[in-house]
Amino acid sequence: MDDFQSFEILSGKHDKGMVILADHAMNRLPARYGRLGLPDAAFARHIAYDIGIEGLTRQLSARLAVPAVLGGFSRLLIDPNRGEDDPTLIMKISDGAIISGNHPITPQEWEYRIETFHRPYHNAVAETIDKVANATGRAPLVLSLHSFTPAWKGIPRPWHAAVLWDSDRRAVGPLLDMLRADPYLFVGDNEPYDGALKGDTMYRHCMMTGIPHALLEVRQDLIADETGIAAWAERLAPIFAAMNADPVLHDYDVHLSRTGPY
Repeated sequence: MDDFQSFEILSGKHDKGMVILADHAMNRLPARYGRLGLPDAAFARHIAYDIGIEGLTRQLSARLAVPAVLGGFSRLLIDPNRGEDDPTLIMKISDGAIISGNHPITPQEWEYRIETFHRPYHNAVAETIDKVANATGRAPLVLSLHSFTPAWKGIPRPWHAAVLWDSDRRAVGPLLDMLRADPYLFVGDNEPYDGALKGDTMYRHCMMTGIPHALLEVRQDLIADETGIAAWAERLAPIFAAMNADPVLHDYDVHLSRTGPY
């Protein structure tokens, strides 16, 4: 097997109390999978990764001097932001693209992808969160970064950014308030997606453990180049720093999930 890293950890000061996550940062595949039967162009699309998020995460991690964990593989191989028992963990079709390398798939290959890519990423997330918690003696603030398409099935998405969440609003409220203080931004609250998803990254590492968190989605066309990424890093860095300075966002407090019991 080729030497393939399923995650990348960006160094930072653990005693800062913050962790940034980027589940869908990269569009990479191990050589053994080729292109999963897809044309190269598919890997420049949102179906393969969250456009702009790798660069945004790197800049924010550097600006804030906090650790970050980036997913190192394409979501077309296996989706790190799904639970291990989620039927959409390995997709057969994504936004009209038939992924022949994922169908048919044997139970052995399904489990191999979980053990080789999915679990190592989540182990890295858990270990990074634990290091920050141990360094501060308090709950870390965990912020997860994603991006969404400007339109879906021909319908424009007007939001510049959106905050997704389940039932723990501690970090969500301040993030929404500070983003909406900018008169030029139209910010969604649990749209265009609902943030309650059983088994996803926030559910697994934050909801179940009582860690304050929020998932921020930025519209992809706004961070599709270096200029846009830099502008959003400059916008978000002081917001994230202000949130991190709030002691309330470093308390453990388990909230019941809207998806059902843990």
